[in-house]
Amino acid sequence: MNINEILEDLYRIDPSLRNEEAELKKLIDELIKSRPDAEPDADFKARLKAELLSKMEKKDHKKVSFFIMHRKAFVGAAGLAAALVLVLTFAVRPELSRVFRGSGAAESAEVGLSGQERDYTAAEDSLPAVRTENKNAQRKEEAADKPAKQLSAPEAVYLSEAPVPAAEMKRMNSPMGLVMADEEISADYFDEGMIGAAEPEDFNTEEYRRIYENSFYSPAEQPLSTFSIDVDTASYSNVRRFLNNGSLPYPDSVRIEELINYFDYDYPQPEGSSPFSLNTELAACPWNEESLLLMVGLQGKTVEFEEIPESNIVFLIDSSGSMQDENKLPLLKQAMAMLTEQLRPEDRVSIVAYAGSAGLVLPPVSGNDKDAIFEAIDNLDAGGSTAGGEGIELAYSVATENLFKNGNNRIILATDGDFNVGASSEGELTRLIESKRDQGIYLTVLGFGMGNYKDSRMESLADKGNGNYAYIDTLNEARKVLVEGLSGTMFTIASDVKIQIEFNPAYVGEYRLIGYENRVMDARDFDDDKKDAGEIGAGHSVTALYEIKPAAGMETSELRYQTLKTADGAEGNGELGYLKFRYKNPGEIESLLSEKVIGSSMAENPSENLRFASAVAEWGMILRHSEHAPEASIEHVINAVKKSLGEDPYGYRAEFLTLLYKTRALMEASEY
Repeated sequence: MNINEILEDLYRIDPSLRNEEAELKKLIDELIKSRPDAEPDADFKARLKAELLSKMEKKDHKKVSFFIMHRKAFVGAAGLAAALVLVLTFAVRPELSRVFRGSGAAESAEVGLSGQERDYTAAEDSLPAVRTENKNAQRKEEAADKPAKQLSAPEAVYLSEAPVPAAEMKRMNSPMGLVMADEEISADYFDEGMIGAAEPEDFNTEEYRRIYENSFYSPAEQPLSTFSIDVDTASYSNVRRFLNNGSLPYPDSVRIEELINYFDYDYPQPEGSSPFSLNTELAACPWNEESLLLMVGLQGKTVEFEEIPESNIVFLIDSSGSMQDENKLPLLKQAMAMLTEQLRPEDRVSIVAYAGSAGLVLPPVSGNDKDAIFEAIDNLDAGGSTAGGEGIELAYSVATENLFKNGNNRIILATDGDFNVGASSEGELTRLIESKRDQGIYLTVLGFGMGNYKDSRMESLADKGNGNYAYIDTLNEARKVLVEGLSGTMFTIASDVKIQIEFNPAYVGEYRLIGYENRVMDARDFDDDKKDAGEIGAGHSVTALYEIKPAAGMETSELRYQTLKTADGAEGNGELGYLKFRYKNPGEIESLLSEKVIGSSMAENPSENLRFASAVAEWGMILRHSEHAPEASIEHVINAVKKSLGEDPYGYRAEFLTLLYKTRALMEASEY
């Protein structure tokens, strides 16, 4: 295997790694020696690079964190190299080829920001959730006679008698439980106490909004499919947290569009003045041989962070007692330090923290005054109750006072979501957030932690605030969101983005939008510029998939295809459908419209984009127990991903392959 070739790929990710070439060569050499039987193909090298980049996440991450927080030289571009050397020093090498695990478990719930939706908690599930001491003791006795690998996924969440060994806990922050190309995970992998060790508490109060899968519709009866785009990625990293902790995720935590859009796709950059390129592709459906699969891909224009307007950033930090855990405030402080290193002199930064009450921890300072920012971050401590509403009001007040009229104004809320609204009602809080977004102040939400995680509330906050929502389970995820994807996270290039497709009944018998359940809109809302929709950041791509059942002799409806009298493909004019795309430039109130004909020609050899996206969707449907994919197979997904890893410079697709192995093992262990 060519070590220099691997090194060059790493240098493209982070040029500063050249300064540590000697250490990197030693590490690569040992990694290769640990797997002498592995084929040195692209798949192996992608996994190898990913594992190299994940070393700073391993068991001595606390020591690395100290340097990240207290020495700026260890953050940002140079941070990866410095932390890598530190980890090597702290005895990582003996465990180079181990598979590592993460954290988390949850229960399903439905909650709305407006307070009008009913809350569903674990107590209303088919499994008992009221955990009295007697019930807990009974379960512990039953579990003692039952092998861990025979437990079902729901049982795994409710049992806590088998704690993760201390040695394993030190490795639970790694984002990449990597295996080599020919190494697989079996059900026996979880025999060491992983199943049933979801959380140290006797209960969990996590909340997720109920998801009702989209149904099939006939274009003769409902020719238009309309939805708001979504670039959130929180569901993917949250699902990863479940799997790394040894349990299958709850169905309502799986938002398939967020799984798909976690990854980058090779769509062309837009041409001319347009901020987007529109791309469509039609191929056979992998999980249903009688269906077709339509992919719609949007690619936003890439803008480097140095090129975006001056930024007014207000960190809104939950410092309540519920944030004490290592994967909450301590991880958040490291993430903030990484973002701070990227700031420019023209940027303005403030920090608001809230616990029993809210307060201004750091008045506005220049992004160049990093010492003051680091000191304020370092002094954050968790304790007290949670006055979330008061904190949000103060953050918006600070943002308004320091508003850049033609700049980028954003609040970054970091929390586990477990807060009380306080003096303001949730309705008043919603109106505040909506009014401020109209003034150009957007809200990014970063979720942390487990056990009391309130996914439904945080998704709603980001949606109301014209922002994005990510879940940070590891330092590597923080780097992805706040360093690699900083421009997309911080700078919106289009707002109120909507898609509408009119399907041609000459070719389409029925269609179904996969995912985007909470983004579906009425057809009349597409042309209504007062209706709120999703935002796209610089460089973001958005992918949507439709499963299509071909037409078979059905009558047509009116609209664009009203002149068609039969379902004979020869009379369909070669059009599967008609795509409309509506968006607003930032700060404008009138939308712009783009249109594109969707051809009916099928791709004999689907692109890597479609093959990978469809594999992620199939995985999501398996996790959601989808009634629309009874033939979906985890084996099929694994094989498809192996063939569509692509260049994968940051190792995210290689990590996904590892999650698939863990999914299969957990399915086998729980008799899924």
